[in-house]
Amino acid sequence: MSAPDHQSMIRVVELHKTFGEHRVLNGIHLDIPAGSTCVILGGSGSGKTVLMKHMIGLLKPDAGQVIIDGEDIVPMGTDALERVRRKFGMVFQAAALFDSMTVYENVAFPLREHRRKLPEEQVRETVRKKLALMGLNGVEQKFPADLSGGMRKRVGLARAIVLDPKIVLYDEPTTGLDPITTDYVD
Repeated sequence: MSAPDHQSMIRVVELHKTFGEHRVLNGIHLDIPAGSTCVILGGSGSGKTVLMKHMIGLLKPDAGQVIIDGEDIVPMGTDALERVRRKFGMVFQAAALFDSMTVYENVAFPLREHRRKLPEEQVRETVRKKLALMGLNGVEQKFPADLSGGMRKRVGLARAIVLDPKIVLYDEPTTGLDPITTDYVD
């Protein structure tokens, strides 16, 4: 492997992870420069989601490093890891929206959790802008069950970017979508 690029936003070095007897990650190396897009392809069960969960610190590796914006997150404690996680927006498989919340409440959730002092008018304006960016005007009061699969994925993406993160991780962004919605999400 070449010398590390100090402009890398994400570096994964010799990452290993097993679950019981099942080896999922075996010496993974990855270097993603700041400002770039990276697509990770592989078959079902090949470890794509496991790798992403390591990048955001939801899983700890058996061995290796995960370096986010110059910081190795593997040895970090809860508080330091929480600080690094604020750099991320994450869209999980199937969008992982809260079923009992409206679209507006789903997208506003990170703002209310991480920017508690933000005035409600600013929350409302930010949510509207992110939903408009996703082509979702007028759906604020709908519930996830009232939306198509493509709309749910776009609401999940709006929620992931509502805090303007440096990094967005998107797990299976186009699975199950029609070609037009796939192009829109891409």
